[in-house]
Order: sequence, then C-alpha cells, then structure tokens
Amino acid sequence: MDEREILTRFKAGTLGRDEAARLLTGTRQARTDTRTRPETAPRPTEPYARPPAAPPGDPDTQPPVQPPAAAPAEPYAQPSVRPDADPPAPLDAEPSAPSPGPWYAEPGPVPPPGRPAVEDRYAVVGIAGRYPLAPDLHAHWENLRTGRDTSRAVPVTRPGLAPAPPGRRGHFLDDVAGFDPEFFGITPDEGALTDPQERLFLEVAWEALESAGCTGSRLDALTSPGGPPRALGVFVGASSHDYALLAAASWTDGRPAPAAGHGGLPGRLASALELTGPARAVDTAECSALTALHLAVGALRREECAAAVVGGVELLLHPSRIREGAGEGVGAVVLKPLRRALDDGDRVHAVIRDTADGRTAGSRTHRRTDGAHETRESTARRIGSAGAATGIAALTAAVLQVRHGVLVPGDGRDAAAPWPRTCDDTGRELPRTATVEIAADGGCAARAVVEEHPAAEAPTGEEPGGDDGPFLLSAPTPAHLAATARRFADWLAGAADADHPAGALPAGLARALRAGRAALPCRLALPASDAPGVIAALRRFADTGSAGDEARTADLRGGADPMDLGGLPQTRDYLTALWRAGHREQVTRLWLNGVDVDWAALEAPSPGAAPAEPPPSVHLRRPLWLSTDGAGAPREPEPTG
Repeated sequence: MDEREILTRFKAGTLGRDEAARLLTGTRQARTDTRTRPETAPRPTEPYARPPAAPPGDPDTQPPVQPPAAAPAEPYAQPSVRPDADPPAPLDAEPSAPSPGPWYAEPGPVPPPGRPAVEDRYAVVGIAGRYPLAPDLHAHWENLRTGRDTSRAVPVTRPGLAPAPPGRRGHFLDDVAGFDPEFFGITPDEGALTDPQERLFLEVAWEALESAGCTGSRLDALTSPGGPPRALGVFVGASSHDYALLAAASWTDGRPAPAAGHGGLPGRLASALELTGPARAVDTAECSALTALHLAVGALRREECAAAVVGGVELLLHPSRIREGAGEGVGAVVLKPLRRALDDGDRVHAVIRDTADGRTAGSRTHRRTDGAHETRESTARRIGSAGAATGIAALTAAVLQVRHGVLVPGDGRDAAAPWPRTCDDTGRELPRTATVEIAADGGCAARAVVEEHPAAEAPTGEEPGGDDGPFLLSAPTPAHLAATARRFADWLAGAADADHPAGALPAGLARALRAGRAALPCRLALPASDAPGVIAALRRFADTGSAGDEARTADLRGGADPMDLGGLPQTRDYLTALWRAGHREQVTRLWLNGVDVDWAALEAPSPGAAPAEPPPSVHLRRPLWLSTDGAGAPREPEPTG
C-alpha cells in the first residue's frame, strides 16, 4: 500500500489515526476495526461505489469513497487530503478532553471532473420556519442580515403568561395560540387539547414539504428500494411540556387533558400524510434538532426512508420559564440524498455534507471553514435561548447564508458582508462551507457541516412553446382556496416586477404546482398562459368566487371521483395517453372531478434550475386554548397568513 492509498483510505474512514500514522512511517501493523464493513464493488447502475465502512462516531452510517476519475471540469473543486492534516481519532481511541476551539471541517473528497460530489451527501430541498418577529423565512433572513434585535416584553395577549415581571424581555413568537384545525382535518376540540408546539410544527413541516414540492403526487413517488410509497421519515427535536403543566394546574377527574410526551410531534404528521418512514421525537436539550438531523441522515443512508423532515420547536407557555433572554422558534427542513434530488429536478438550497453526535465526534474533522460558524451562542444573540429550537435555528442560519452567499453580522462582523468563495492551490473555487455546533449544558452535543451546491443555470422563461398545462390550486375549504388565490396573485405580481420578463410566468411554476402540491377537495384550474391573465383571474376569484370563463372550479367535499376511475388499473394508462396526445383540458376535467392524476408520472422533471419557490398555502388560524372545562373555545376563523 503506497502513501496515496493510505491517505485515500484514511480520508474514507477505513483507516484510523494510529494505523495511518504507522503505515506512513513504514510500520505496517494492520489493526482490524470490527465496525468496518468489507469493501464491495460498485453496482453497475451507480457511477460511484457505495462507501465501504462506517465513519468514526456513527457505526450505522457510511462515508463517501474516493470516486473514479472522469472527464470535463466541475463548477467547484474539492481539495484533496493534505499529508500534513491531523488524522481523526480511531473508533476505539480513548475520548480526549474537548478542545477549547470550535469544531471545524475539512472540505470533502475530490469528485471526478465534470460531476459534483453526490455520494453520501444530503440535499436540503425544502425549508420553512417561524422565529421571533419573523412569521416566515423571508422576514427571518432580513432580521439575520440586518442584525435586528428581536427581544421585546412578554406579549400581553399570550395566554397563561400574564402578568409577567416588569421589564423582563424575551424573544417571542406571535400568535402561538392560533391554529387551523380544518386544514389538517382536526376538530376544534381536539385542536385545543393538542400541544401548541405540535400544532405549530405541523404547520411549519407542511410549509417545508410544500417548499420541497412533496405534498402531491411526488410524495407518493418517495419509495425506498422494495418498500412502500410515502417513505418519508420525520425527526423532531423537542424538550418542554409547558402545555401539559398548564392543563395539570386546573385538571379535575373526568376532564380531558393533553397527551403526555412528544410522540405526537412526528406522529401527527406521519398519521395525517400516511407516511411509512420512521417517526422519531428527540430530546437532547439545545442540540435536539441537530441530533434529529444526525438520526435522519443515518436513516437515509440505511435506506429506511427516501426523504426526511427534520425540525425542532420550542414555545414558552408556562410562567416558570419566562426568564430574561429566553427565546422561541420552530423550523423544519426536508432532506433527500443529493443524487436523488438532482435526478428529481429539486431545488437544492444547500447540502448536508456531514453530521456527528456527541462531544468527541468533532475529532473527525479539524480544520476551520472560512465562513459561517453557527453555535448556541450566536443563535441566542438572534432569537434568545431557544431550547430545543436552537439547533434548527442555527442550521437554518447556515443554510440561508450559504444560499445567499452573505455572512450575517456576528463573529466579529458589525454588518452583513459578501461571502467570497476561497480557492484551492490551483486557483479553482471551492464551495462555501458552514459549520454548525451546538453543545447543551447537560453534556449533549451535535454538529453538522453545510455546503453550498452549485446552482443550475436558471432558465429565462418557460420551455419553447410555453407550459400548456393547467395552473392548479387546491385547498380544504372555499375560504382557504380564496385566501390562497389572493396570496398567489400578490406573489406573482411581485415576482413579475422583480425577476421575470413582463408577461411571463416563472419558468416551471405551473408544472411544479401540479406535481408538488396536494390535491385537496376545493379546486381551481386556470390556463397557464401568461402572468397578467393568471393574476387577474386569481384576484377575481378571491374577490367574487368566480375566475372567468376559462377558469374551472370544483368542491369535492361531498365526494370525489363518482365513477371510481381512480380504482381502475387502466386509468393511469388512459391519463398518460390523453396527456401525450395533448388533451390537457380532458385531463384537467378529470382532476376537477376527483380522479387521482399522478402529474409527476405524466411529466418528467424540467431541465435547468428549479422554478422560483412559490408561497405556501394559507392557514386560516384562530385561537384554540385550554378552557375551564378542558375543551377549547373556538372562535370564527381569523386569517393571519
């Protein structure tokens, strides 16, 4: 074994620190690692071999191997292993004391020229969140970019917290009592007994799935090898039980009470969407969400699921937890193996290159990135001490900085600054890389490396001839559909002014809505002709309930697909034949009548970049809270977006 092979195997994780050092100095005393799997040949259908061994710190996961060489040049170069780099500690080494510095990351292995490194990397294809003074990630990014102070006095409308100590400030979300039970098929009384953390995570996870285009027929297409459809895992970090404490204070025999534990956080989403992947709730204090990320990556590596929702949530609902500087937040990301995300034509916000769990896992990586380094402390300065939401907030900040190419204030910066890419010794640009490290007071720690992914060249308009398929929206009730139509009209008007040629819809938008959004009972179909026409029709529908002569609507709450065509095996072939023959109107009418149309199967992913990300569906939220008789006190819906 020559020096090159030793270094390659060390980088792949098949050689430990001591073994690599002995071999490099001529002492060839092999030491067997019982957790290393034997090397296998690559499958014929895969350009790269699967990793042969589990990396240090996670015996269930597999690291990337050095891929074979191939021809033309890639967008970004990955530096090779340097001989002077300190190798990580072997699996059976005694844990060393935590180093005083942060956990740093070395860029990954060199991919073959012409291909990005995709093996054992995980794409963030969807992202959503709500944070102090930020009802969505657009507002949150502005807060991060400007260094806004999000602290304030305890909201006087917050149930259960008044009166708060005078002058005490924290970082609070708005409207934590609000929820939209009808959107998720939940009764108001059940919604009132559901922990607001569970309710809020359900809404944000849905928004993340819509961001990823995974609530429609593309959700059915998520399958693991040989497994059932809807193989989506859910991994959530949570650590507080304030709502149960509030209920216990007024509980009497015979009165219903909120469920104990956090099982409902992943379970509610898994049940509502009939998911078949693993569902896990994680409590490791401030690093709960990063631990959940680590578990999700392991499940994806083992092919227990085809994609995963990862998130965290923290709400301050009990007076005992209102401390100076306390914070709240909820966030979620959707992960896919990078190879699959690229094959599916997904928008890749960033790439998760590595994760680790435990205080000594940082010895796997050792060199600081020239960029963002998100920690518990940096997160607390922005959204307060946010408990189990700390990890997802730090991860979100890393993803947003990588995606925008901007470093936000902090870490010695008084203002946001452009984030230039660094170069290797040959002058080739390297991807921007951020590290996320959260250590909890109780001893738990978790870490992640987030990397930029080169964006595909954005198309300038629709494909030649335009998108002649329909522009579809759906919602659970007519009120939801009207509110969603208004939101899309406003968004399209702003997008046309800012980013797209006059009169053109964002490229691929109608296709993304057809395949990526759930088909709910109340439906609206418009010709996807041009932006002004779609905007006018959407606004007319929002105001009057009618979108014009060319638009069609349906309300299927009383029953769908009266002829049960969806249950016939020939229906899919029939729909495919209609679509390929150009009979778009007939396929649209069948969809309006409740026939289950697999739009993702009808249309291949479009080439080039993914379309501009459309806004999420509207939730008509209303206050739902514990009452003196143990049930909720629902009011008339109040749209709050």
